[in-house]
Amino acid sequence: MQEGKVMTYLVDFFTAQSIGSTVLYLCLAAFTGVLAGKAGGRGIRFGVGGVLFSGILIAHFGAPADEHILHFVRDFGLILFVYSIGLNMGPRFFSSFKRDGLLLNLFAVGVVVGGFGIACLVYSLTDLSPAVVAGILCGAVTNTPSLGAAQQALAEQGTEASAVLETGMAYAMAYPFGIIGIILTMLLIKLFFRIKTPVERKKYTDSLGDSETKLQSVEITVSNPNLFGRNIDFVKHIMDKELAVSRIIRGGESIVATDGEVIRSGDVICGVSAQNMIENLSFKIGNVKISGNMEDIPGPLAIINVLMTNPKLAGKTIEQVGIYRRYPANITRIFRSGMKILPTLHTTLELGDTIRVVGKKEVLNDVKKELGDSVNELAKPNILSIFLGIFIGIILGSIPIFIPGLPAPAKLGLAGGPLLIAIILGYKGRVGKLNFYMTPGANYFMRELGIILFLACVGLLSGERFVETILNGGWRWIIYGIAITLIPLLTVGIIAGLMKVNYLKICGCIAGSMTDPPALEFANSIAPVQAQATSYAMVYPLTMFLRVLLAQIFVLVTL
Repeated sequence: MQEGKVMTYLVDFFTAQSIGSTVLYLCLAAFTGVLAGKAGGRGIRFGVGGVLFSGILIAHFGAPADEHILHFVRDFGLILFVYSIGLNMGPRFFSSFKRDGLLLNLFAVGVVVGGFGIACLVYSLTDLSPAVVAGILCGAVTNTPSLGAAQQALAEQGTEASAVLETGMAYAMAYPFGIIGIILTMLLIKLFFRIKTPVERKKYTDSLGDSETKLQSVEITVSNPNLFGRNIDFVKHIMDKELAVSRIIRGGESIVATDGEVIRSGDVICGVSAQNMIENLSFKIGNVKISGNMEDIPGPLAIINVLMTNPKLAGKTIEQVGIYRRYPANITRIFRSGMKILPTLHTTLELGDTIRVVGKKEVLNDVKKELGDSVNELAKPNILSIFLGIFIGIILGSIPIFIPGLPAPAKLGLAGGPLLIAIILGYKGRVGKLNFYMTPGANYFMRELGIILFLACVGLLSGERFVETILNGGWRWIIYGIAITLIPLLTVGIIAGLMKVNYLKICGCIAGSMTDPPALEFANSIAPVQAQATSYAMVYPLTMFLRVLLAQIFVLVTL
């Protein structure tokens, strides 16, 4: 008797809508989808997109799920995803427009605008609804935040719930070839221009020597008589943005370059400078020799890397912290969010920075203690700043933006608002005493959790009519998606090839213009250099922002 009651209870639990059953199927879609996304080889994987198809399959077989709960979890997952992306790309967002970054971003904008134009053409030439074409556009460019933005815009304009769900189905149909199409484009460009990968790799490696942002360890033999009798403090101030002084070689021995140390004839000043500053150093100080990065210094001095984890020092400048005044030691480099920074007296120290210090061996442990150097401190999640940033982002996303020609005001929405605020906060690092640093591990966890929740909900909401839609003409959506994927990518890729842009950079730019990690994985497998990943990172921020904005504009223009 009791067994019968238990079975009845279990049947009711799995077949009736409830909070428990909704969360259960949500977790099932996430678990099975992540496993499915790992299948494949040679970079051709669905990745986290496997969660979407898993959710569709589960919903197709009639899994009951509360739509209200799924809508909430979907939107919250989207917010977590875009906010973590914004924090991660904020520090390098504005620097991505320098030199090659400007050209690559123009190519990426061409891909984005090209796909948008083809989507508008598809809408004007067919009888498809704006919701369906918006889904095809988002899926063909493999951009999930734009899907969230489009669905929110549709809902705010009073579109029926069933039509909004069609956007998710259209996204799912166009998504697979979106991934395959990027990789196919890379292969076709290579074939068309008869690219030889070793040659492109060598060209890229040779070009690094001219990089303006590359830091160099230098040894400068002082020959300017105006510096004789002056102290190091004088040199630091007149060369603050050009040279980070670490030590002095005098009579073949290394001594710490303390502020009071007086410069003598024959001294060799050692430090770090940017590649484009070396000519200035030769003119102002003397003969410059590039010494290469040293991991050790003979004699009483040593080099250490210290993790900045002392919250009391975060946000203070190197001059305010005054390590060089209280210890026979100097800060020579700062590593932050994948960037190498030449330290100046006015450079701020932030939580999570890795700081390179040169000084006397006996004081370096004290320097470590003062700066923190505690991984455990960074393991504590910065919850306050996360929710404050999201709070501000949601408010910003709700502000109407009146664009001439649009029938209704646009909004950044739940995707664009938090994304823009996160970019700004990631770039600034702090506002007053409030630090917005997030450890890479915490950022990655929040990003993955957010995108998995979002895609699982989209799949569960859209899957019930997925097969029926394909059989009733939905297969045409796939063809339209192929056009949106291939035409802009091939056009921009060929133009870039004709302009003699390095093939490896083109591959990274193509993957970044579609904000597609699996495509980047394939691009990275072409050659073991950083060209692809660097180009991807350069175009990713602007591309992501445009994708989110244009998805909403498409909805507002076509409704």
